[in-house]
Amino acid sequence: MAVIVYLTVNMFYLVRLEPVLHKLDDLPMVSVCVPARDEERGIRACLESLLKQDYPGFEVIVVNDHSTDRTGEVIRELEGKDSRLIALDGEDLPQGWLGKPFALHQAFQKAKGKILLFTDADPVFEPHALRTAVFTMRERKLDALTLMPKAEFGSFWERAVQPTIFGFIGSLTRFRKVNSLHHKTAMGFGAFLMFKRSAYEAIGGHEGGKADVLEDVLIAKRLKNAGLKLLAADAKRLFSIRMYYGFREIWVGWRKNMFLAMKRSIFRALYYVFMVLAFVLTPYLILGWNLVAGAGLIWLGFSLLGVIMVSAATIKTCDELGLGRINACLFPIGAVVMAAIMINSMIQVLVFSRTEWRGRIYSVE
Repeated sequence: MAVIVYLTVNMFYLVRLEPVLHKLDDLPMVSVCVPARDEERGIRACLESLLKQDYPGFEVIVVNDHSTDRTGEVIRELEGKDSRLIALDGEDLPQGWLGKPFALHQAFQKAKGKILLFTDADPVFEPHALRTAVFTMRERKLDALTLMPKAEFGSFWERAVQPTIFGFIGSLTRFRKVNSLHHKTAMGFGAFLMFKRSAYEAIGGHEGGKADVLEDVLIAKRLKNAGLKLLAADAKRLFSIRMYYGFREIWVGWRKNMFLAMKRSIFRALYYVFMVLAFVLTPYLILGWNLVAGAGLIWLGFSLLGVIMVSAATIKTCDELGLGRINACLFPIGAVVMAAIMINSMIQVLVFSRTEWRGRIYSVE
């Protein structure tokens, strides 16, 4: 019951952005910076949605980071149709840098805007996304804004695993503290990180975290540590993203940073494995055991109550994510897979001292 109350209260502090459609005056130039490495599948839809923004002054700078598929061809094709799109071929990765921070750093070096938006190559934006974000920055006197997209789900494994992980992240993100100047707690979502240029430069930009696997979270932490104002908000009505397609992409994608997000703490990782399984899976196992063992009505009642509370939390998560409530029954499967990914992520770091993403292997000693 305490967990349900905590989740409910935590979500109460989540700011939800509504589209801003009215005319705005004196809007600053915005530079949208996009890193792209083997993003053939989604890069066209992403860039076309950015170029359709109903915002008067912006540019889109996309860095083709040594892609081996048709990413570069798609970028060049779109560049020929719209002068606001600036295509860069990524330089060779220097010593000490990770791929994504370096790609974003290169984009920043070409950027002219007073407002900088760092995003990924797979979100799809509504035409009012930039207008709404800049309005929010101005009205709330923010130095930075990070937004959570609407999640898109396709395959069985996406519907089973992704909601469990999103719910886990949401439960650990204390929105009241993240959005307070009086707390150093921070969160950054790589799909949408918007900065005042002055704030970005003051914290050293991506160069200040050139070796950060969790570059989105850690750049937000540096901003908060500098005493600057950050807002993390829900923006399901502004843009959407399908992060991973199928089981393998989910496994590899989350494995690269799960253990690092837990600050390489074995205790913390095992604690979270235990908590996820205990909260999401164990109530169903206890109810099943009591039914098979022919337990008395009191024990059956207690175990049924546990399942009801877990079901309430998972149904609420489905509602938040725009998923059909029937998918709540998949959370126990998602919990097992998530726990396995956590363990695998820990092994990758502690045993092999590495993490892998987009064909690159990085040392994490």
